[in-house]
Amino acid sequence: MVHDKWFIGCTHFFHANTFLKFKREDGSPLRPFTSIEEMNETLIDNWNSVVKDNDNVYHLGDVTFRNDGAFNELMHRLKGRKRLIIGNHDKIWHPSLINNFEKADLWKGFKEGNFTCTHIPQRLGSLRDGAFNVHAHIHANKMDDPHYINVCVEVRNYTPVSYDTILEEIRRV
Repeated sequence: MVHDKWFIGCTHFFHANTFLKFKREDGSPLRPFTSIEEMNETLIDNWNSVVKDNDNVYHLGDVTFRNDGAFNELMHRLKGRKRLIIGNHDKIWHPSLINNFEKADLWKGFKEGNFTCTHIPQRLGSLRDGAFNVHAHIHANKMDDPHYINVCVEVRNYTPVSYDTILEEIRRV
């Protein structure tokens, strides 16, 4: 059975500042939510609307700002086999984070797709697998080079991005 692959980054579950304090360039809130519950539920609903139980989901870091039972419950509600590309806010020493992922890496290469996944955008010349960098970290900001593909939730309708969509975006360059 073929399992689909999905990519998402910077969910920041339980992080109120993503909608209370952080702003886009135009001054509007970074995220259009009025509560942590609304944000978390939207992310969960959107995730589960596209991901099937046995799909592989690559979370490109900055998963949560809370590492407790509530976070564990949230993660168990998310479909798919979760793999983590470690972000700068991820407390990998915390069992409740790392136990919710089958695997954790600093980067993941997809030679057949011509791209490498990282949390923070990397110099293209330093990528081991491919000419494109699928990344997170910069939220609603954009890189000027089309070889950078941002999968942060703010630019992807708070929904994981399919492997096929990544390949389509690469083909357009």
